[in-house]
Amino acid sequence: MGRGGYGLARVPVVVRAGAAPLWWLGVVAAGVGAVPDGLTGRRIGVYAGAALFIVTALVVAYSRVKRYDALARVAARAGKHDVLQSRAVTVRNWRRGHRWWLAAAFLAALGSAFAVPVAGGAVLAGAGAGLWAKAARLGRREQDGDVLLWVRVDWLDRGAGAPAGKAVRAFRTTGPVAGDAAPGGARRRTAVGAR
Repeated sequence: MGRGGYGLARVPVVVRAGAAPLWWLGVVAAGVGAVPDGLTGRRIGVYAGAALFIVTALVVAYSRVKRYDALARVAARAGKHDVLQSRAVTVRNWRRGHRWWLAAAFLAALGSAFAVPVAGGAVLAGAGAGLWAKAARLGRREQDGDVLLWVRVDWLDRGAGAPAGKAVRAFRTTGPVAGDAAPGGARRRTAVGAR
């Protein structure tokens, strides 16, 4: 970046990037996984899957909450030479960086159906739901503070994820209309470039 600026990605967008693929891969894996009886039987598999969905969603939604809050508290204002990464680029980078992990998780969920039907897919879908919930929580924090939260792109991990990882020392903030993603990371209806 020129003149000391940094590339910045929206924190809720990075968090939310994996939600849709995990959810849909989980739904497909659970649907296909309902076909075999497995070792436990289909009925037990469905009950186990429902319990695992809830537990996984809660664990993902509330993991590292204190870390996110701490980084948000020490957030500094973005500089005028910082470059705001678009939502589409952030999502694409995350999904490209995690594509093999997603494929492996999907195959594992399908394979697990021969032991416990539905359960593996329910875990994936629960992880997706948990990421949506975490992004929504960050969005509420953004709305309460009337700011948007950003993270330096060079502090993300190799898969363009982990916005609260060890390398991240603080978030950056902009005004509530910067970038092209709404609070919480959803697509904004009309993109606004002003900070």
